[in-house]
Amino acid sequence: MHCPFCRHPDSRVIDSRTTDDGLSIRRRRQCPECGGRFSTVETASLNVIKRSGVIEPFSRDKVVSGVRKACQGRPVTDGDLALLAQRVEEILRRTGSSQIDTNEIGLAILDPLRELDEVAYLRFASVYQAFESLEDFESSIAQLRADHELRAAAASEPTND
Repeated sequence: MHCPFCRHPDSRVIDSRTTDDGLSIRRRRQCPECGGRFSTVETASLNVIKRSGVIEPFSRDKVVSGVRKACQGRPVTDGDLALLAQRVEEILRRTGSSQIDTNEIGLAILDPLRELDEVAYLRFASVYQAFESLEDFESSIAQLRADHELRAAAASEPTND
C-alpha cells in the first residue's frame, strides 16, 4: 500500500475494524517514512457470471429490480426488497466463491422471497424455473401448503418448559 502523502511503497496497519455491514474491513495505516496516517477499506469482490459468459460485479440493485417485477401489486415495500437483496448477497458470500453463476443467484433469491411474499415467490419461480404447465404451478402450491401444515403442526406442539 503506497502512502498517499509521500508515495513510500509500504505502510503499517495501526487498527482494523469491520464496517457496519460486516462485509468490509476498515484499516487505519501509518507510513513509516513520513509518519502520515490514512485509512483504507477492503472488500471482497463478488462477480456474476452471466449466461452469455460475461462477468460483471454483483449488484443488489439488479436483485431488487428483478424481484420488484414479481412483487407488483403485493404489499412489499422498498425496504423489504432492500433487506431481501442484502440477505441474498450474504447467502452468496457465505459460499466462499468470488464468482457466482446467475442461476445460483436465482436459487438464493427463492427462499427469502418465499418468506417475504408467497404470491411474489410463485411469480418469480414460474419465470425462473420456467413453469410450462398448470401442473408446475399446482406442484409448487402443494409444496407451499405442505410447508404451512408443517409449521402449523410444529407451532401447536406443547413445549416442555
